[in-house]
Amino acid sequence: MAGYVTAQEQKAYKKVAEGNSNTPFGKYTIEIKNEPVMLEGEEITSYRITYEKSPISIVVLVDKEKECKNYIVTSNDLSVMYTCNGQYFGVNKIDRKYEKEGYVTDDTYLDRFNYFHQKLIVSGNQNENGATQLIASYFPLLIK
Repeated sequence: MAGYVTAQEQKAYKKVAEGNSNTPFGKYTIEIKNEPVMLEGEEITSYRITYEKSPISIVVLVDKEKECKNYIVTSNDLSVMYTCNGQYFGVNKIDRKYEKEGYVTDDTYLDRFNYFHQKLIVSGNQNENGATQLIASYFPLLIK
């Protein structure tokens, strides 16, 4: 069943947004994890994105740096990083600093055409809610 989560998992999250992904995955739901998760020894915010027409579940970890936010986006097949640095919001391969945590981009499942078209999605700054909604709409296009 697409988007199935256990009752225990559901209690750990709170819905913050939903919309249409404009992809074959259909409508998305974005939920924030009630408790922070650890990344590189720091507490960070975690989101889960599920889709109405796909069993895929995406985890988004938000690493806030001085001048930008890195959104580590992982699914079973593909992991990438979206960056918002105040000038633009776009996709990148996962930065080397996250490798020790086990996050890397495997080109095997990456649609390179869409990857290069997502290097700059929007100009300017994005808040977390807007960024996660953009990720929900654009990330499915990256999966081969």
